[in-house]
Order: sequence, then structure tokens, then C-alpha cells
Amino acid sequence: MTRFSVLLFARYAELLGSERVEIDLPASATAAELIDALRRMPGGALLPSHPFLAMNHSQVRSGQQLDPDAELALLPPMAGG
Repeated sequence: MTRFSVLLFARYAELLGSERVEIDLPASATAAELIDALRRMPGGALLPSHPFLAMNHSQVRSGQQLDPDAELALLPPMAGG
């Protein structure tokens, strides 16, 4: 197992009760597996069906393998003006 650290912002941090969570997954984990693990955490069931996950400031697709040493962030939808 490998520990992945995920930054959470705005509503997602409120739902999961922290601005950062640590999740143990296989080293070959994909973005979809990480999102599934987040959904199993208290408050995680309220995450949207397709949250925006970034790895080192770039969007990650659901089947993409994650780098445990990368900066991972779950970002809520942004509104512009």
C-alpha cells in the first residue's frame, strides 16, 4: 500500500472535515480508485459524480494512474465573473 495525500478546497474540505486527507491505496491506483476511496470517508458520499482531480496542477482523467509523490488536489467547480 502507498499513502496518497490529497488537498481539499472550499466545499470539499468542509464535507470531509479537513484541508488535507491521506489515503492508503495500491501504488498503481488510478484517479477513479482515489475518488472511490474519498467517497467512502465520512462526508465523502456528498461529493459530486465527477469531481475535478488535479495532479501537479494538471487535470487527471479517471483511468490515469496516480504518482504517490505528486501533489494531488480535489477542486470544486469554479465560478468566474
